[in-house]
Amino acid sequence: MRSLRAPWILAALAAFAPAAGPAAAQQVPATQPMTIDAFLGLKALSDPQISPDGRLVAFTVTSPSLEPDRNVSRIHLLELSSGDTWEASGGAGVERSPRWSPDGKTLSFISTRGGSPQVWSLPIRGGEPAQLTHAVNGVTDFSWSPNGRAVYYVADVKWPVNQELDRRMGEYPSDARLFTDLLYRHWDRWRTGLRQHVFRQELGDTLATDITQMDRDVPTLALGGRDLAFSQFGTELAVTYNADPDVATSTNNNIYVMGPDGSSPQPITTNRANDHSPLYSPDSRYIAYLATEVPGAESDRQQIMLYERATGQRIALSQNWDRSVSAMTWMPDSRSLFAEVPENGERVIYRIEVPGGRRARVIAGGSNTSVRVTPRGSQLVFLRQSASRPAELYTAGPDGSGLRPLTGINERALAKLALSPLEPFRFVGALGDSVSGWLLKPPGFDSTRTYPLVYLIHGGPQGAWFDEWHPRWNYALFASRGYLVAAVNFHGSIGYGQKFTNSVSQHWGDYPYEDLMKGLDELVQRPYVDRRRVGAAGGSYGGYMVYWIAGQTNRFRTLVAHAGVFNPLSMMGTTDELWFPAYEFGGTQLASGARAVVEKWSPTNYIQNWSTPMLVIHGQRDYRVDVSEGLQAFTTLRLRGVPSKFLYFPDEGHWILGPRNRRLWWDTVLDWFDTTLKGGS
Repeated sequence: MRSLRAPWILAALAAFAPAAGPAAAQQVPATQPMTIDAFLGLKALSDPQISPDGRLVAFTVTSPSLEPDRNVSRIHLLELSSGDTWEASGGAGVERSPRWSPDGKTLSFISTRGGSPQVWSLPIRGGEPAQLTHAVNGVTDFSWSPNGRAVYYVADVKWPVNQELDRRMGEYPSDARLFTDLLYRHWDRWRTGLRQHVFRQELGDTLATDITQMDRDVPTLALGGRDLAFSQFGTELAVTYNADPDVATSTNNNIYVMGPDGSSPQPITTNRANDHSPLYSPDSRYIAYLATEVPGAESDRQQIMLYERATGQRIALSQNWDRSVSAMTWMPDSRSLFAEVPENGERVIYRIEVPGGRRARVIAGGSNTSVRVTPRGSQLVFLRQSASRPAELYTAGPDGSGLRPLTGINERALAKLALSPLEPFRFVGALGDSVSGWLLKPPGFDSTRTYPLVYLIHGGPQGAWFDEWHPRWNYALFASRGYLVAAVNFHGSIGYGQKFTNSVSQHWGDYPYEDLMKGLDELVQRPYVDRRRVGAAGGSYGGYMVYWIAGQTNRFRTLVAHAGVFNPLSMMGTTDELWFPAYEFGGTQLASGARAVVEKWSPTNYIQNWSTPMLVIHGQRDYRVDVSEGLQAFTTLRLRGVPSKFLYFPDEGHWILGPRNRRLWWDTVLDWFDTTLKGGS
């Protein structure tokens, strides 16, 4: 393998060698609480891809950078036999999505080194990266054809080419938008006059062909996964899209197969709920995919389905399993699949036999994701993290044996920090059900002292708090200021059975609230918890629950609401994905029954009780929960004379992602808690 490295690779390796692996990191006593800057200085690993010969793993390493203000990502390589890692390209711009050519001689990736995001190709035996694509609006995703002769990429196109707004503006262009359909914006992007399509570009050509010329986003924009797949020899392509007339109110994604040129698209699923993430078995006998059963229910249980290509038969591989699969990958012999499953506050890896469905738990503990299998099936490579460790690459045998880390990118920085593991706790919550939560103690914890408590409330509401290094709601960073940190997986949380997840729909304000209060009852019985100094914080649905709490109880000294739903009725008319509130409240805002549910659980009906100091945070480009929700809440607080602040981000969406904005978010939130929770009686 040494001979594969060109001189520039060797130089990069030499520069990177001090952080090459776990063994290289010098152990330093963990004595320092983590600071905001230390937290932002940690690197994030993602998207591991194993080379066709099984010798190398390409992966992305992202570092937040305050100057320039962006998240800088680079492609790195790991040699499995030696554990050596090094930066692959050493280029400018931002890089992501490493993909190997079928012969393993070329590593391609999406890079902004030339301006817009395009596919670049790097000869692994030496040479300079070369730009492959020239998409007008940039590339969002791509794959190699199995024969290595073409690249298929996903990019936005103007659709239709001739638009009414163009004719009306004439020689005087404007930033105005004119639209007649819903889903005119999605997540944090306006989608007026755009469609996402699949393009095919032969190697050596600079022009690409749009092979999905239809008035649809292909692959789907919403509720999908990895939605572009090829059969073994590239004679067939599978994609996911929603053909319903109004996709803003529908979760009806279906999987279509077509020729490699986009010809003769045919659906292989007819389910009215969400089908996505097609994945051909290595022998091309099956197409595995993920499917839900209830139309409109985006958090319905996802089970693995098998479509047998020769017969058209569909097999529900995980039908009798009350767990929801989030991702999957095939073993090379096509006899089993590895499934990633949220379970009891962890992300667990299961092996499932094909076609019988027998399953075995392979990897547990913490959060385990992005599973890849070496070509001979002898080794798994995946990302593993916990609340005290950011994600690193790990490996294990296909039965889970021999678990060990492959990288230690953050080891030197972590060795200087005082980090503790989460502690689970359980109690009896709403409906008499067992409910679980996590507790993190601050650095230097002394059981003879009392500590203020920060109570975190997750979003979704069909989400969960996992044993993970959360990039936005990091338990350890809250604890670093001397707080106990608690997080409860209330009714509606995923990973505890579908009945538990479903229970929150049309019950936004009762079961979760009861769980949170009973969880708090359990916590304040502990002698080291200062029941007089408790604050709560949450985002999205968690922000809704903060607004709900403000009108229901005075148990909290302070509150933080990020991107929360203040008025469910107005949110129903401004959110991008309209199927979500329609399902959660039993219909659209036009249905009288749904209006009654909305009114029952609207925080606006209890604003006369608001008296708890509150920090409100919202981004202008949040199209999931419009910024008007935060503005309404803040207006209410000020009119009532409640101590409050509004932290507004003009360039952020539902999540705060920019490095400088993240730094400001944490500084403001932690300072708010310090000011309102510490001191006093």
